[in-house]
Amino acid sequence: MSAIKTIKAPVFSSWFCLGPYRYLIRTAVLGLVLLSLSRLALVLWQYDRVEQTGLLWQVLLQGVRADIIMMGLLLLVPVLLIPLASVRAMGNLWFQFSYLWCLGALVLLVFMELASPAFILQYDVRPNRLFVEYLKYPKEVLSTLWFGFRLSLVLGIIATVTLAWLIRRVFLLGQCSLKQWSAVKTMGMWALAVLLLLAGIRSTTDHRPANPAIFAITADAMVNSLVLNSAYSVLYAIYNLKHEAHSSEIYGRLPTEQMLKLSLDWPWLKTYQFSNPDYPTVHWQQATVKRAKPLNLVIVLQESMGATFVQSLGGEAVTPELDKLKQQGLWFENLYATGTRSVRGIEAVVAGFPPTPAQSTVKLSNSQQHFTTLASILKAQGYHTQFIYGGEAHFDNMRSFFTGNGMQQIVDQSQMANPVFTGSWGVSDEDLFNTAHQQLTALHQQNQPFFSLIFTSSNHEPFEFPDGRITLHEAPKYTVNNAVKYADWAMGQFFRQAQQSDYWQDTVFLIVADHDNRVYGDSLIPVDKFHIPGLILGPGIQAEKLQMLASQIDLAPTLLSMIGVSSCHTMTGRDFTLDKTSPGRALLQFGDYFALMQGDKLVILKPDGKSVEATYRFRQQKLSISGRAVSQADKNTALALVQLPSYLYREQKNASTALCSPSLPVN
Repeated sequence: MSAIKTIKAPVFSSWFCLGPYRYLIRTAVLGLVLLSLSRLALVLWQYDRVEQTGLLWQVLLQGVRADIIMMGLLLLVPVLLIPLASVRAMGNLWFQFSYLWCLGALVLLVFMELASPAFILQYDVRPNRLFVEYLKYPKEVLSTLWFGFRLSLVLGIIATVTLAWLIRRVFLLGQCSLKQWSAVKTMGMWALAVLLLLAGIRSTTDHRPANPAIFAITADAMVNSLVLNSAYSVLYAIYNLKHEAHSSEIYGRLPTEQMLKLSLDWPWLKTYQFSNPDYPTVHWQQATVKRAKPLNLVIVLQESMGATFVQSLGGEAVTPELDKLKQQGLWFENLYATGTRSVRGIEAVVAGFPPTPAQSTVKLSNSQQHFTTLASILKAQGYHTQFIYGGEAHFDNMRSFFTGNGMQQIVDQSQMANPVFTGSWGVSDEDLFNTAHQQLTALHQQNQPFFSLIFTSSNHEPFEFPDGRITLHEAPKYTVNNAVKYADWAMGQFFRQAQQSDYWQDTVFLIVADHDNRVYGDSLIPVDKFHIPGLILGPGIQAEKLQMLASQIDLAPTLLSMIGVSSCHTMTGRDFTLDKTSPGRALLQFGDYFALMQGDKLVILKPDGKSVEATYRFRQQKLSISGRAVSQADKNTALALVQLPSYLYREQKNASTALCSPSLPVN
């Protein structure tokens, strides 16, 4: 049966039968209607957030503009090929092609819109680059969807198939003859169609065509994403992948010399000499803690454990083990993650590398070798370096990044025999920590100094963990609070073992989160969801609460001093053993927004090159846009800090092999 067999409905003939445009026009109309209805449904679902902006009608009307751009992009290829329809031998083939193309385009739109609610629940934004990145890991994604979103997945598939069938029925309406238009008529209409299509895609008469930044009309990032449609959001993210090295230029651009000067103009960096012209951030860091023998280093990177969990919830502590441990070491009261992804946390904690609007350097091609990390620094000092992970180490490109940048050993799920529990994301945290304890014990017995990065995964949707370990915080079992409590329990078990082991006296430990669990809120940047716990403990480390504002990129330089390792490196974070008095700062990357936070003041850079000043009230955990114009000096400082990592990556100036001369801190 022909794919374009029609249903007799003469009443539709005049509207539906427009020569070579029959399926294109139907697609344009159906697409615009479907996208508008989807946006309306999402707006009603999130009405409280939308209503607070006072821009309901702008959200809906600007959304139509975004939808026109998307439909123009989808129809561009078939419209450009319309002249083929006037060729007698190509007529039937053209109609078959345009039918299949248009049907596929509408099914894609439907699928993306149906996938949006679950994605918004998880990330508080429409599908974006993360949606594409996760497609590389079908096993983990499908397991998470099946165990954590089974009902949504099944209903989404049913709805997609049903709507695809209905769209096909609409396509076949009308008695349409395959008789060709004349070549003159076809080409005349084609020129007009191309002109209208390109105008719709460009959507502006400004110097640059429209992009998602134009639709950022509110101070709520989630509401801004509702203005778009999900297909456009994902498509633009894919397009931007080729601009990773220059990603920070969406905020503006400073001359390189000015950018470097501002980036290094911080009190804690003034004691260092930056004298290598080929590697402008390379310097000699003299360890402030003198040790007869440098200590081992263990970093416990906790998956999705935001600071909000390190408090009492409903009268019962969710992290009782961490609450005990934080009385024994250096506790960071105001530590902030640089982003909202695990790879962003890895980049900051292990490499001391600031964030950019691009993907994390863990996943970028130019940083897979010769990139400064704690592993590369300590390997050069004779340490055995290892990454221990309960899942599959290839996830998020971790194996490639680590092995190319100093990690000598990767221990993942495949090497953990007889686990007590295996879930969607690998073995349980207790299996992970049991393996880690065995590894550390063996290395210490060999008198081998070591650096071990232990990355947990039990606190990850769908929140699977073994029974009988904890008293559940709430019912049902598989909730984030219960998963956090289990992860905390497993970590507590590990530290009880570690404190009784021989390696304890020779090791400094860091416990830190990669990011919070779900980043959401009605602010341009949800600052409270960047707040994470951080604790350094070990022999000789006194209990202390550090009140100063701190960033994840400050941890690596601080740890190097605490273990007694002096080294040459390119990291620009703050060594808190050297400077505990200067006001701190945090760098926050949230989607396409970048913020420099100093005290309660934030300078937020937007992807349209504009900036806003905001105030963060810590007690209320509320961000308020001040309405004051950002000074050029403040904007330049923020711009320098986000431009620096892009420059270092693009020019490959973050090399672990860069040399510098030992020098003592300036008094």
